[in-house]
Amino acid sequence: QVQPVESGGGLVQAGGSLRLSCAASGRSFAMGWFRQAPGKEREFVAGISWSDGSTYYAEFVKGRFTISRDNAKNTVYLQMNSLKPEDTAVYYCAAGGRSWYLMDKGNFFSWGQGTQVTVSS
Repeated sequence: QVQPVESGGGLVQAGGSLRLSCAASGRSFAMGWFRQAPGKEREFVAGISWSDGSTYYAEFVKGRFTISRDNAKNTVYLQMNSLKPEDTAVYYCAAGGRSWYLMDKGNFFSWGQGTQVTVSS
């Protein structure tokens, strides 16, 4: 059973940066980051394979966010640069199943508790 634990959220001004961390006990095919803003659906942000490091990103974060992993620490990171007010949301980490690359939340399980990211204008 994978149990992700997120950290690193906070308040930042537009244009600033934050790095989120997700420590995951147990193993899975991949780890993913999702976010959910008030009144909106939870949406895929980025994912990374534990085995070969392949990555997938949502279009709205390409060029701004980078996902990476440290296999020795069972930890995944999300470096967020050039943050915008519309990036404000609770960010969740989750373990990905075999079809994680489809970037659908139905292919992820064992969700963390989430960490709040607030970007002020």
